[in-house]
Amino acid sequence: MVLELNNICKSYYQGKEPVPVLFDINLNVDEGEYLAIMGPSGSGKSTLMNIIGLLDLQTSGTYKFDGQDVGRCTDNQLSVIRNKKIGFVFQNFNLLPRQTVIENVALPLLYAGVKKKERMQRAKEMLARVGLEDRMNFKPTQLSGGQKQRVAIARAMISHPRMLLADEPTGALDTRSGEQVMSLFQQLNEEGVTIVMITHESEIASHAHRIVTIRDGRLMQGKFTGTDEKQEGGAL
Repeated sequence: MVLELNNICKSYYQGKEPVPVLFDINLNVDEGEYLAIMGPSGSGKSTLMNIIGLLDLQTSGTYKFDGQDVGRCTDNQLSVIRNKKIGFVFQNFNLLPRQTVIENVALPLLYAGVKKKERMQRAKEMLARVGLEDRMNFKPTQLSGGQKQRVAIARAMISHPRMLLADEPTGALDTRSGEQVMSLFQQLNEEGVTIVMITHESEIASHAHRIVTIRDGRLMQGKFTGTDEKQEGGAL
């Protein structure tokens, strides 16, 4: 089991008044799964993504990542998990514009203290993996949107994380580039990479093997694509 969410609730405060955003979220993701979390704007999916990615903490409930109760972790321990065990892919790429492509891909290894020769070699290998070895010395401004997202995927995968967490990964791409990114996700999943993808598009969600829907802060249902099997309520 890569992640286990049990009765997760999240509230923010307006002054002294709590504003609930997530209600009793139960979700399990096994190693090697390809899961899509789908919901409209304002449904709570971004808040849920931030909790799954350890960018925010729940108000109540328990979250175990790779068997570790993250609620008992120090800030430093959470940083290590984010750096080594979770690969992030964002809608707007989050590449550093003044750094070259290879420097962007190698960045997580720099933070992890890996020596320059090794991190450059591993970055080259990851760029070759996504078909961009001929762009390694380009700046992000010299790339198309689809190329930028493939660079972001290479960066996310360079530490061989336990999970790839993708937030609207095709949201800033044209149809053809989006299809290329989805094809790359499929290849990674076939190689054993666990993928959790956040999206509001049913067509993009259909690439995953399982879909859960969030609405008004609650997980509504889960279905396995390609079958009629559904799960209602409880742990999804």
